[in-house]
Amino acid sequence: MSAPLVSMRGLGRTFVNRKGLFGARRSMRAVDDVTLDIPAGKVTGVVGESGCGKSTLARLALRLIEASSGSVTFDGTDIGSLEPAAMRQIRRRMQMVFQDPYSSLDPRYSIADCLLEPFAIQGLMPPARQRAAQVDDLLDMVGLARSVASSFPHQLSGGQKQRVGIARALALKPQFLVLDEPTASLDVSIQAQIIALLERFRDDFGLAYLFISHDLGLVRYFCDQVVVMYLGRIVEVMDRPDARPRHPYSRALLNSTFAPDPAKRRVVTPMAGEIPSPFALPPGCAFAARCPQASALCKAERPTLAESTAGGRIACHHPQD
Repeated sequence: MSAPLVSMRGLGRTFVNRKGLFGARRSMRAVDDVTLDIPAGKVTGVVGESGCGKSTLARLALRLIEASSGSVTFDGTDIGSLEPAAMRQIRRRMQMVFQDPYSSLDPRYSIADCLLEPFAIQGLMPPARQRAAQVDDLLDMVGLARSVASSFPHQLSGGQKQRVGIARALALKPQFLVLDEPTASLDVSIQAQIIALLERFRDDFGLAYLFISHDLGLVRYFCDQVVVMYLGRIVEVMDRPDARPRHPYSRALLNSTFAPDPAKRRVVTPMAGEIPSPFALPPGCAFAARCPQASALCKAERPTLAESTAGGRIACHHPQD
């Protein structure tokens, strides 16, 4: 892997709320002690069930929310220590494509206004006579007709909206893009088009991606390294997309992937046990209650994420061969 563009060290985020209107305050560790490097020009995929902390991690990576602990370094700069003016400057180099294309665009803005918004926010708005050409260039880049510029979001399909979201994210020529399930709400054929578009931009512009997804099959196809999260913590990092998962949870995710070829389909065995409450995690491994290999050690002592002799990193007392 190449040198990291983004480095996370001991990153954590705790949310506090009340159980009911008059209940006691309680805390949930949405992201817990995450250490991860995102290399320049590479795609890092993050997978896991809903509620495992993927989207919170995405927002922490861009400092859209503040971390409770740890740090995020972008190109050698600790972004958590930056004042608002300096943070605004560095945001030109990091952008996000959101999961829901229907709510990520302002319905009152025309598509041209949506695409010019990053320039306005950063104080880089081109002269009036050049704005139409700038919008046309961005629409050309993502394969949309130039006539779309005068449309409003409600007049576009989901795939078209997501292309606009990608064009807007690329408007300022960033180095780092966070993609929070960018294909989740799209038809399969449109998903393939969006992934092909992202692949082309990665190759043409040398972009680094943090790609959030539920789909381990898609992540293994698209990404250079695969990060598996469970209840806020990283349980495995596979340094190659074709690496054999060794954590029982990673294997369960892989085995649940649907194979279009009937000859390659498997019998999916549902995981037994209940997911622990994120407000009251057990003292040992959070996956122990659902793991067929769990021992007394797993239930008493939380495993740390460590280098694996087979490559990558894993947090498991009994990794599978």
